[in-house]
Amino acid sequence: MFICYNEKMNIKDEIKKYKSILENEKFKQLEKYIAHGNTSTLKHSISVAELSLKIAERFKLKINKEELIKSALLHDLFLYDWHHAPKEAGLHGFTHSKIAADEAKKEFNINDRVYSNILTHMWPLNITKIPKTKEGIIICIADKICSLRETFSR
Repeated sequence: MFICYNEKMNIKDEIKKYKSILENEKFKQLEKYIAHGNTSTLKHSISVAELSLKIAERFKLKINKEELIKSALLHDLFLYDWHHAPKEAGLHGFTHSKIAADEAKKEFNINDRVYSNILTHMWPLNITKIPKTKEGIIICIADKICSLRETFSR
């Protein structure tokens, strides 16, 4: 579903439409882990989805809203405390996007574009994993903004 924003939308209502993700047991487990500052990974993921929609709306971008929301909600679907990551997870900043993309594929049967958006959300840290879609670029930007806000609002 490609849309170009011309009217204001209720962002929170748009996110609530994705009950299959929001009510999923694995997704809800993200509440147990801290993303940045005192913010849970669950709240962070929802914040990234909300900000992604705001960015698309603000700049009147023609985007695939469903792919944008799914990618944003699932971009950090890893089930461990990254501050004390298991050794097999590797260096979190470089590896968690692949872990999250694989987990999202397994749990939600996402399409290749959503997988790619999740996989590339850590660009430019992962210099070789460059976003290939507008949705991927938006999520990458929204993730950095939310992360900074959460880190410095302790």
